[in-house]
Amino acid sequence: MNAFTPTDRSKVKRLHERGRYDEATIFPILDAAFIAHVGYVIDGQPYVTPTAFWREGRVLYWHGSAASRMLRFQEAGVPACVTVTHLDGLVLARSGFHHSINYRSVMAFGTARLVADPAEEARQLDLFVDRLYPGRRGEIRGNEKQELKGTTVIMMEIEEASAKTRSGPPKDDDADYALGCWAGVIPLAQVVGEAQADPKLTPGIAFPSGLADYVPGARFDAVLTACAGKLG
Repeated sequence: MNAFTPTDRSKVKRLHERGRYDEATIFPILDAAFIAHVGYVIDGQPYVTPTAFWREGRVLYWHGSAASRMLRFQEAGVPACVTVTHLDGLVLARSGFHHSINYRSVMAFGTARLVADPAEEARQLDLFVDRLYPGRRGEIRGNEKQELKGTTVIMMEIEEASAKTRSGPPKDDDADYALGCWAGVIPLAQVVGEAQADPKLTPGIAFPSGLADYVPGARFDAVLTACAGKLG
């Protein structure tokens, strides 16, 4: 099993039994997500920026306007921390202390740097589109030169990473199970809604077959996982 070697910065210290460091746990949590939070420091001031991201192997990517302060700062290569969290449920216990949440999370560390090669930048942007919308790049026009010029792609090879998860019912003190109050889990999930066609859509154009996973009511994390699996 491929795994990251934990150090003091990545090892789960509290409730360490919930921590995992293997790719088989970490990659599915990343692939089921669309938004990450990127932490970095500029002149001693910490910043955490939410951004869309994607993964290829052990490398994470994000992009944005070439004028973005975050991206301009990260171009030269800076230490970064990328986090992803899925909120899966509210856990109601028989005491306030034991209330909790069910979740899946990843914290990844590495050095953020510019994707400098124009061909690789273009490939990654195409990969990002197809990662979310399988087959989409074959249906739309390509990126124009000025669009690519105005876009920056940042990469971060994962040097260390840890996953931390919780699932299941509440864990109460033995004496509290006799209390006459409800306890349990309220599941939470983002779900896909009904697709809404552009009012200017040419009549007769059908919903793309490549987006068959985007079924109304489907869990969004499951859709993202399925789409990531189609990248090969």
